[in-house]
Amino acid sequence: MTQRPAWTEMPPAAGAFVIATGILSVGLHLTDFETLSRIALAVAGVVWVLLAVDFATRLLWDHSRWETESDTPPALTAIAATTVLGTRIALLGWHAMAVALLVLAAAVWPVLLVSVLRHWNRRMPGAAFLVCVSTQGLAVLGSTLALAHVADWLMPAALVFFILGLILYAAAFTHFDFTQIWKGAGDQWVAAGAVAISTLAASKLAAWPHWTGNPHNTLRVVTAILLTVTLLAYVVLCVAEIMRYRPGYDVRRWATVFPLGMTAVATLSTGAVLEVPWLHALGKALLAFAIAAWILVAVEWMISTRTGRIAPTPRTPPARTSPR
Repeated sequence: MTQRPAWTEMPPAAGAFVIATGILSVGLHLTDFETLSRIALAVAGVVWVLLAVDFATRLLWDHSRWETESDTPPALTAIAATTVLGTRIALLGWHAMAVALLVLAAAVWPVLLVSVLRHWNRRMPGAAFLVCVSTQGLAVLGSTLALAHVADWLMPAALVFFILGLILYAAAFTHFDFTQIWKGAGDQWVAAGAVAISTLAASKLAAWPHWTGNPHNTLRVVTAILLTVTLLAYVVLCVAEIMRYRPGYDVRRWATVFPLGMTAVATLSTGAVLEVPWLHALGKALLAFAIAAWILVAVEWMISTRTGRIAPTPRTPPARTSPR
């Protein structure tokens, strides 16, 4: 039997690497480190292509495996990764490619979302919040293209996805196992990342010049509230990491890095839209911390690969049935 290439064995959670690297590319662009931003974009793009080919291969020729993996929350990283990559590409002015990625993500989103929601457990890890992240990713990419004057109707559509994303966040919150804050393998940070990408979407909606009066003021207030919640969640998770240090590589650690980067970008974007200068300074500091975390996780991955001590990723998220 012919041995499959190693890259075809990447779990769905590997999509978090693309989200993490892609959002750092956006942050580096916003802080004028364009060369580093494009390098990060290239790395994210290469891994996205590998994951996309693997996704299509399993769908066409290993459908049973595709079905097995598509009902778990990490499968939704495919949507989020596509939209984050599309957002950075849109910022380059490559609007046709960004639109193509938006169409692709929007087409796959309902299929994976319904599949994941049908298989939710009573108590879920942080990956449950990917239902929000993937939905808000569509809002972010759609609003980015609207702000680039690609199509005005994308902004109202983005508003719909933004509201739906908040509803899905609330639903995920009711299923979240809060003990994961202290014992999670890395994806507990998605609880903060989902609020961060919601903040980013809100800031882009608030930047739309055609919202006026109460709608515009409401979006600005919502953006400020969401950023406050994001930063509070960030602090809580940081404290939990310090008190319950969890060393070693796990693929779910990329789901730690992307909320760090997303929080930085959301802070930078909110600072620009609300015209609060100190938020730009805070965003730059958070971005530096996110880059350091990316490097740390990458080094841990290389060490684990060399020593063969990579922690296995479970097929389904751990569930815990609470006694009635």
